[in-house]
Amino acid sequence: MLRTRARARVRPPFLVAATALTVGAATALTLGTTGAATAAESTAGAPAMAGAHAARHTVDEPLLKGSAKLKRQPGDNVHFTFDAHGSGARAHGTFSASHHIGKQWGGYFKGHIDCLLTGGPVAVATGIVDESHFQGAPGMPEVGDLKGKRFGFTVLDHGKKDRLGYSWAIDRLPKNSVGKCLSSAPIETLAKGDFTVHH
Repeated sequence: MLRTRARARVRPPFLVAATALTVGAATALTLGTTGAATAAESTAGAPAMAGAHAARHTVDEPLLKGSAKLKRQPGDNVHFTFDAHGSGARAHGTFSASHHIGKQWGGYFKGHIDCLLTGGPVAVATGIVDESHFQGAPGMPEVGDLKGKRFGFTVLDHGKKDRLGYSWAIDRLPKNSVGKCLSSAPIETLAKGDFTVHH
């Protein structure tokens, strides 16, 4: 994924990401009762309590969601989408990224999330590519097959001024795998879309 000058000269793109994601700790809730309860009370109360606990867990878990287009020059289209839930290496979900320059060069890659850390409005996540396809063009770099590689993403959820970073920001192209939950600072701004980070 490239950042280009108006005269089509290739520049380094997305600054590597300690990627988008910082520490999220899931809160453990302990529910208890005092005194003796009848069999009828236990039977009637259990489903309601289980439902309340499930709802609270869903709300309280760390997450990174949303889709956005990065702010670039006309003809340079970059999109990212995330749906990540959970904490640390227990996180799960999906991600996708696409980059097209004009009608000749570009493609996409997508995969599954394997780590998510959140801290306040910042999230850092990594995911392993399950599918990728890029079409080359004369004078443009070759991306190659990214399947099986781990990349990182960093998101700053800042209202209408969200930002995004990615692990290949220094490497210019997404080619080198990184460790879990590693990415760059969120150096990119958005042209449209929105990301949500919940710590």
